[in-house]
Amino acid sequence: MTEYIIKNGHVFDAVSGLKGDVADVCMKDGKIVDKVGKSATVIDAAGKTVMAGAVDIHTHVAGPKVNLGRWYRPEDKFRLGERCSAKLNPNTRIEGGFSIPTVFKTGYEYARMGFAFLMEAAMPPLYARHVHEEIRDTPIQDEAALPVFGNNWFMFEYLKNGEIDNAAAYVAWILRQTKGYGIKCVNPGGSEAWGWGLNCLTVNDPVPYFEITPKEIVDGLIQTNEHLKLPHSVHLHSNNLGNPGNYTTTLDSLKIAEGHKANNDFGRETVLHHTHLQFHSYGGTSWADFESKAKEVMDYVNKQKNISIDTGNVTLDETTTMTADGPFEYHLGALNHLKWANVDVELETSAGVVPYIYGKNVKVCEMQWAIGLEIALYAKDMMRTMITTDHPNAGPFTRYPRVYAWLMDKEYRDAQLNGFKWSSKVIDGTTLAEIDREISLYELSQMTRAGPAKVLGLSKSFGGLAPGMNANVAVYNIDPDKMPKGLDLENAFSKAAYFFKDGVKCVENGVVLESEPVGKFTYWVDAKVPESKQVIHDVSEKFLKYYSVSLGNYEVVDHYAPHQKVIEIEEA
Repeated sequence: MTEYIIKNGHVFDAVSGLKGDVADVCMKDGKIVDKVGKSATVIDAAGKTVMAGAVDIHTHVAGPKVNLGRWYRPEDKFRLGERCSAKLNPNTRIEGGFSIPTVFKTGYEYARMGFAFLMEAAMPPLYARHVHEEIRDTPIQDEAALPVFGNNWFMFEYLKNGEIDNAAAYVAWILRQTKGYGIKCVNPGGSEAWGWGLNCLTVNDPVPYFEITPKEIVDGLIQTNEHLKLPHSVHLHSNNLGNPGNYTTTLDSLKIAEGHKANNDFGRETVLHHTHLQFHSYGGTSWADFESKAKEVMDYVNKQKNISIDTGNVTLDETTTMTADGPFEYHLGALNHLKWANVDVELETSAGVVPYIYGKNVKVCEMQWAIGLEIALYAKDMMRTMITTDHPNAGPFTRYPRVYAWLMDKEYRDAQLNGFKWSSKVIDGTTLAEIDREISLYELSQMTRAGPAKVLGLSKSFGGLAPGMNANVAVYNIDPDKMPKGLDLENAFSKAAYFFKDGVKCVENGVVLESEPVGKFTYWVDAKVPESKQVIHDVSEKFLKYYSVSLGNYEVVDHYAPHQKVIEIEEA
């Protein structure tokens, strides 16, 4: 590989403790190194910002619900002003799609913004092969996927009976079968209740037939996760998403983590990650008196060191919602009367897909926009606070630069706020107008690099620029001494001046130069536990009685995930 030295740039790296210091970054053999030889290629980054490659802790970019969105939304494929049908670059495949881009465009667009790792946040185990096919075909990005467990029949039985050893054995088996990374929990118990036409809107609502509550599910999953010593904590999408007054359910869900301690060898200090918190921070009793409770929720998060969150920022776009929260998608389809698709995934989960328009002249959407920004601006520990759009649910990931600009430039976000049709109502129902804080470049590096890497248990390889780490480096046309504002800042983050993936220059001035660098991997966790005869019996029995596939056709074989990084954990 070519050796590189990036000289004279302002380096922002929480791992090395650099806060805009002018420093050199050296790359050799795909790793960050202390120094390189005299023949190394020099990149002059004077007047530019240098960060590690970014890490997206929560996105939906691969699998059946994403593909369903592509199928039934041809109108999303071509949008004026977006990179789409024409193949203008000999180094890339044809690109298409806006809120649900093709796998090719997904990899390229993330690279243009300086991203190196993506976590697919909801993998139905039954359809894991499809997920890995799309991960395999996504260029440049390293990826992993979280199997869903919050509505799984096996887990209900084990957790209800307090059988943590069996729950751990089953989770470990699923991770091996699906090449999965950790435990995802969506609307615990509620998606199974949807099979009965019901839902679980509080943590104490019993799941029909199984007689277990969301609180018991989440608590049991945390115990299981720490028993297995997994790299990542339980990844929770809590009950009652998107409803006025749901912040009380959110606080009840977060409190389940109290008393639990992290148990792992990966540097993770948290036991619960609550995703897309914006959708769970609503006050009021109806849409008429809908208001923000972001401060109340973040006051709790700030005090609890064993919790991490991501924001779920609304970007004010037309998009495509998709989630394993089946009852929510039915509810959303009834609200906007657009297309609706729903599926039950046998013994494991459910899902729905509904298009949605976050209108700039719709009061609720304007409020949601403000609440997402409040979540980030009220945060005190930026290593536990990550920026997401819950792609594509609150908006496409390609809008990350716009979210950064809103957070880093009060004048820019105030211009948006004051330009709303319902600006006075939004100002009355939120506290955003009162917040003067502007996120710094160093804080942004924590929220988009070092923080998510640490929470995912990947901090030895991703999120930083210390020697020995993967040589994922992004250089932006941002001079901290002459800080750009508003749209200029957004554009700078949209098109990296340079992006190196594992030491290979993949992007220059926003143009993809290399779409298949060495080092594109799928990460999964091999958690070793003592064999459970009960789990073996239960799996064999239920596959014979209920599943539409045979047990022999369930496993993701290497053909679907040919380039793997296996994280092995010693026997729990």
